[in-house]
Parts: sequence; structure tokens; C-alpha cells
Amino acid sequence: MATSTADDGDGGLERAAREAAEQRFILRLYVAGMTARSRRAIENLRVICETHLHNRYDLVVVDVYQQPTLAKGEQIIAAPTLVKKLPLPLRRVIGDMSDTQRVLVGLDLVPVD
Repeated sequence: MATSTADDGDGGLERAAREAAEQRFILRLYVAGMTARSRRAIENLRVICETHLHNRYDLVVVDVYQQPTLAKGEQIIAAPTLVKKLPLPLRRVIGDMSDTQRVLVGLDLVPVD
């Protein structure tokens, strides 16, 4: 007797939505010193992550002045820059993270308009 792996109705969509809701996000925020712009980017990103990714993210803040080899390895040419390492695909968002919608699009949490 053959068994079918196809979902009836919206079961596949529901499962995909559940899996997406459980994904862990690995994020790196590259900043240049503890300037006002850097502090603003850190705070804005933490608010976004707590609101939209509560308990589903790891955020590492990297000061390019303190760890220049990490920035060079990631080819960071502007700061602040957010790099979404996981889930794939890799994404980058540049700026102080004050445009919440743009950050959410960059994290693939909302579709592009």
C-alpha cells in the first residue's frame, strides 16, 4: 500500500509557517566605535529583535575598530551594517536600523512591497 506525502489543503503552508516561526536567527551588527549612531543602531535592532524574534535570535555586536579582521572578512565597507548569517540567504542592512520596515524586509520577516 502506497502512502502519499502530499498535504491536503493548506497543511503544507501551515507547516512552513510553523517552521519559519521556529527558525533561529544568527545576526552580527558591525559598528564603528560607540558613537551615537552606533548606539542608536544597537538599540533599534534590539527592539526589533525582541518584538519580532523574541527568544529566536543571537545578536553579536562587533566594533570594527576593536576587531578589524572580522569586518575585513565580512567585507564590511560601511557601519553600522547588520549581517543576517542564518537562516539563509545571507542578507545585509546598512544604516542605524531606524527604518523598521526595511530591517524586517532585510531579515526576510516581511515580503518586499
